[in-house]
Amino acid sequence: MQLTIHQVDAFTNELFKGNYAAVIDLDNWLDNELMLNIGAENNVSETAFTCRQADGSYAIRWFSPLMEIDFCGHATLAAAFVLCEQHNLSQIRFQAAAVGELVINKNSDGSFAMTFPKQTPFVAIKIPSELFAGLSIQPVKVLKNKQAYFAIYESEQDILNLKTDSNLLKTLAPLDVVATAPSAKYDFISRYFWPANGGDEDYVTGSIHTGLAPYWAKELGKTWLSAYQASSRGGHLYCEVAEHTVTVTGHAVRYMQGTIYL
Repeated sequence: MQLTIHQVDAFTNELFKGNYAAVIDLDNWLDNELMLNIGAENNVSETAFTCRQADGSYAIRWFSPLMEIDFCGHATLAAAFVLCEQHNLSQIRFQAAAVGELVINKNSDGSFAMTFPKQTPFVAIKIPSELFAGLSIQPVKVLKNKQAYFAIYESEQDILNLKTDSNLLKTLAPLDVVATAPSAKYDFISRYFWPANGGDEDYVTGSIHTGLAPYWAKELGKTWLSAYQASSRGGHLYCEVAEHTVTVTGHAVRYMQGTIYL
């Protein structure tokens, strides 16, 4: 069996920036163990598998090097980039078990606007001591949603200077950790740590902005926000917050297309 694989840098229009994802479009689903093994072999933060449905939408599943993931924004962007290019489409509808329908529109400037369910964080009542111990700088506030703990800081320099203990943060599973602060150049910046589910630090994380954007929209009194994920590769996102959804917009660029032999 031969499968075509694409590697795409998402949330950037420059190669070697943003977050890379692998995309494999299937005629029929592979065995779960095989998809897990492919995700581990690719060793990118996510491999997205897509499969066209009878109604014209695409089912999508995401695999980190360690496990299947409920929801991944940057690999969704990468998959939309590949499918729109292959089939000359300007809109993709994805179906995902954990988050339902995701509508992706290709804009005239080549960017992709992805409408996701809003996942607003709430104040964490009981905060594990391992969270504080795992962060070199203590946050002023901690919130959480079903994906992560949100460590809120007052200064973007704290985000840039922050160091983490992955062994301690790993004990917070299944939740990850996002650190965030207001920014002078952007509305807010963040960094995302997920040692329990994929790796020490993710480069750019589209899914967490469904929680970050609603929080900062309320704090800043605006619904359209510019965001930057301050990893070593970095990525720029635009977020629009509505009543029930967050639209996350970004660019993508192809790095590689090849063949997997199984």
